[in-house]
Amino acid sequence: MHRSSRTAALLTAVATLALGAFALATGSDPAAAHGAAMAPGARTYLCWKDGLTQTGEIRPNNPACAAAVAQSGANSLYNWFSVLRSDAGGRTVGFIPDGQLCSGGNPGFSGYDLARTDWPVTHLTSGQTMEFRFSNWAHHPGTFYFYVTKNTWSPTRPLAWSDLEDQPFLTVTNPPSVGSPGTTDGHYYFTGTLPANKGGRHIIYSRWVRSDSQENFFGCSDVTFDGGNGEVTGIGSGGTPSPTPTTPTPTPTSPSPTPTSSPTMPPPGGDCMAVYQVVNAWPGGFQGEVMIMNHSSRTWGSWTANWTWPSGQTLTQIWSGKASTSGSSVTVTNESYNGTLAPEGTTTFGFLANAPGTNTLPTVTCTGR
Repeated sequence: MHRSSRTAALLTAVATLALGAFALATGSDPAAAHGAAMAPGARTYLCWKDGLTQTGEIRPNNPACAAAVAQSGANSLYNWFSVLRSDAGGRTVGFIPDGQLCSGGNPGFSGYDLARTDWPVTHLTSGQTMEFRFSNWAHHPGTFYFYVTKNTWSPTRPLAWSDLEDQPFLTVTNPPSVGSPGTTDGHYYFTGTLPANKGGRHIIYSRWVRSDSQENFFGCSDVTFDGGNGEVTGIGSGGTPSPTPTTPTPTPTSPSPTPTSSPTMPPPGGDCMAVYQVVNAWPGGFQGEVMIMNHSSRTWGSWTANWTWPSGQTLTQIWSGKASTSGSSVTVTNESYNGTLAPEGTTTFGFLANAPGTNTLPTVTCTGR
């Protein structure tokens, strides 16, 4: 049994990511629900894809994505599926302010409200039927609403409610899904017809209104109506096309490979969610980080995280948490100063570990009390 604690040397030697935390009154259901538009891709989703690296860090190449992360922090991309308001309850105009539609008024994602012309963009054909996809990071009943901007809208100004056509062009309730919730490929899918008489740059604005709680999700998908079939440009070095099928299929196409060091989360369904990521790596070792998120309606006084190393890794140091190990099993509990977490609050602990071979990512579970 090994036990170690945070040291002052590590605090000065290791830079941890800034995490945006906000506390909002939740509805009646404490279970976590997460999702964002994947086709056409929302800004957070496409920026996440743009910034993936082999070490698990997210370093955007696209200048608009980089500006968003500079304002909102990298946590906004590690949690690309979490542009939410827990107290929305279906409210729109007068609740989400003009200029904050893309973030849903969530301060942790304010960088994605920036008025820029260089966001990753999906190429579409006006009036065409296509398959829409929406992440089901957590599966819940509800209705999806999709709007498009008026022809008078310009990408040089922040999106306002008056910039959207008066009615959604697509509304879908409880669509089917494929893939496993809590993974990057699981998603709802449904067929819809794109708005007619559109050309050039627009935003497709999405709302997911849960029917079992007050939690709602929001997102902006930058598109251009130029005769395209779902190709995505502005991602990575020079932009890599990513076609979207125009007809529905019960089996999703294979997702882009996820780096072995990218963040992992357990399938949601409880009040506590843990996000594990590799921050830095070197031969034989690495620096990791785990974010604990309180998705309940109660304030916690303490929390515990658990995982089992899958490929021989061993913990050597930890900070902002207290660790105990037994063989390949690791248990981390809070320090006295970071055990209290309000609803929708987050905290992070970091660690150093040895990795003698392939650094396969563990699945982390957590509980709050």
